[in-house]
Amino acid sequence: MGLGKFLLLVIVSEVFRVATACSNGECRILDGCSTDADCEAGLYCFSCPETFSGSRCVRSTGTDQFKLLNNSLPLNKYAFLTTHNAYAIDGEPSHTGVPRITFTNQEDNVTRQLNNGVRALMLDTYDFQGDVWLCHSFGGQCHDYTAFEPAIDTLREIEAFLSANPSEIVSVILEDYVQAPNGLTKVFTDAGLMKYWFPVSKMPQNGEDWPLVSDMVANNQRLLVFTSIKSKQHSEGIAYQWSYMVENQYGDGGMKAGSCFNRGESSPLNDTTKSLVLVNYFRSTPIKLLACVQNSADLIKMLQTCHGAAGNRWANFVAVDYYKRSEGGGTFQALDTSNGELLCGCDDVHACVVSSLLKRVG
Repeated sequence: MGLGKFLLLVIVSEVFRVATACSNGECRILDGCSTDADCEAGLYCFSCPETFSGSRCVRSTGTDQFKLLNNSLPLNKYAFLTTHNAYAIDGEPSHTGVPRITFTNQEDNVTRQLNNGVRALMLDTYDFQGDVWLCHSFGGQCHDYTAFEPAIDTLREIEAFLSANPSEIVSVILEDYVQAPNGLTKVFTDAGLMKYWFPVSKMPQNGEDWPLVSDMVANNQRLLVFTSIKSKQHSEGIAYQWSYMVENQYGDGGMKAGSCFNRGESSPLNDTTKSLVLVNYFRSTPIKLLACVQNSADLIKMLQTCHGAAGNRWANFVAVDYYKRSEGGGTFQALDTSNGELLCGCDDVHACVVSSLLKRVG
């Protein structure tokens, strides 16, 4: 073949390759991409240098198990994506006038988190400037350089989501340092959230099933709030977290492959008098660049490990940092796995649809 013909063939081949490359919302998961607009719905264009070169389409939204299957089972038969320090968001402007000097744990604001499928939020609440604030602490105190925002701002985002999505349930898990009498009650009331409040009186005390999600929705009791201060269950009607759930060790201690044990405040993971299981999988100090690997196969392996440690119970809450960063399916696939196991004994919730159809045919 002459040089001219060879060069022509190379040019034609390259033109064909470029012409047939995906774009304009046609790129599927792990296809190469240039912008978010290249990717199919539910995906975005992301780079995880530890795993692949360039940028590829990875998942950006979760599966709504209620809409995919049903909401007719008890709450503890479902799993929910949970954002650790959901308020500690990249780019959040200072609300104190002082530059913030602390780390972040998420990249999306709370509204986007909820719209993308997050259904439980971990928030750290403090007395600060005569109000309740969301804050990292230094020396056990909230400071103007570690504060993120008044709690009511985030709570109003939750209220707006619940109002716009009347079939959804949101859980709030508080690392609570508020000492002001009825301080939390006031801020939840001011945010308009009490009309959604799920009462402590309806929570199972000895490991029984929770109420049906469909009943919670019908009664508009779609907000679950847990506090780390035991006395507030009696004084403010806010559920004491570890009376209702077991939780593994958080931070680096909870990321050791093949090991899953309870944090100090929690009962042992195999304590079946607590109906809910919370699995943490995030570093003590968040490292954004490593989150894509952390939130992928390693997370699913830890869920499997904790399943055994919790008396063969799958996690109901899966708490992570930088929830959208992944090698492909990421935290959303991890939740599909947990929901699949919970709902039909399958390793993906989408397989439950096929299983349900086969049962009907049979």
